[in-house]
Amino acid sequence: MTDVVHDPGAKDVPAVADPIADPGLEEYEPRPTDVDPKAERRAERQVATLFGLSSVMALLFCVAYFTFDIGEDPDTIFGWGASNLTLGLTLGLALLFIGIGAIQWARKLMNGAEIVEMRHPVRSSDADREESLSALSTGVADSGISRRPLIRNSLLGAMATLALPAVVALRDLGPLPPEGWYNTVWREGMRVVNDVAGTPIKPEYVDVGQLINAEPEIFYNGEPYGEETIHGKELIIEKTKAPIVVVRMLPDDITPAPGRENWGVAGILAYSKICTHVGCPISLWEQQTHHLLCPCHQSTFDLADNGKVLFGPAARALPQLPIAVDEEGYLIATSDFTEPVGPSFWERG
Repeated sequence: MTDVVHDPGAKDVPAVADPIADPGLEEYEPRPTDVDPKAERRAERQVATLFGLSSVMALLFCVAYFTFDIGEDPDTIFGWGASNLTLGLTLGLALLFIGIGAIQWARKLMNGAEIVEMRHPVRSSDADREESLSALSTGVADSGISRRPLIRNSLLGAMATLALPAVVALRDLGPLPPEGWYNTVWREGMRVVNDVAGTPIKPEYVDVGQLINAEPEIFYNGEPYGEETIHGKELIIEKTKAPIVVVRMLPDDITPAPGRENWGVAGILAYSKICTHVGCPISLWEQQTHHLLCPCHQSTFDLADNGKVLFGPAARALPQLPIAVDEEGYLIATSDFTEPVGPSFWERG
């Protein structure tokens, strides 16, 4: 007769014989920390020390991040870049010390007795689930975390300080507000120029229905911006924020928002070229509908209606650049954008 295993939460199924004989478990031999209180306390201090060293390494990561120069003349150690070397070592050691501490904790202080659990159906019964929760509680008790505040607190401290390098490293994603996210180089009187040839643009150069990719003249004539000329990395950053599209429509097709009645010249308007979704450059222009489409995620903006979003994931209208004509008849900006350009972020109102 076949034996039957009864599971309260599953159907009765025939028992399957073990493929090999159960070898059993060897008798558990107590560790030094199981029988010697001094060895137990010494192991506890070792684990806490390792977690503490992890915290120190995480803090040193932050110190190294702000201490060593990575500019045109970077600091070096033995001919290697000091910043990369110290950041890698400190972060690696912070993770290593946490790992070694966890291993020592498990080997010397957690319950070392072996247990056997038979295989069970994929869907556990309610009784098995309750048993699992009970086993989890037992595991927490076996770890001794509730009665070892030194280890618990040092581990929590190590995990908390390990988050600091990640927070500090986020600074490399870009300038923190308001260092540069709210403004561009556009200023009153700056000429609008073609972004390929760098030639200034007059209204008569722009036909109805035409789109021109443009930038501020400062990028081409080397004139100072503020007290010094922009160059190098700063120039690249500013060029990524300043590109615009210049379009011309029939004046009767334009519906300017209150206060924007004088932001264009004879049907010519200028908008940021950067999509407000994730920052893709936009120049897919539909002449008849006055719509500008983003090629990345199909956000659609109506340039005849203040850059309003018509379709897609973008949640904010394209920023408009107010323009006018200077004494020589060239298009110029009358101010910077009145709102931040590019993708939305949580600091914006």
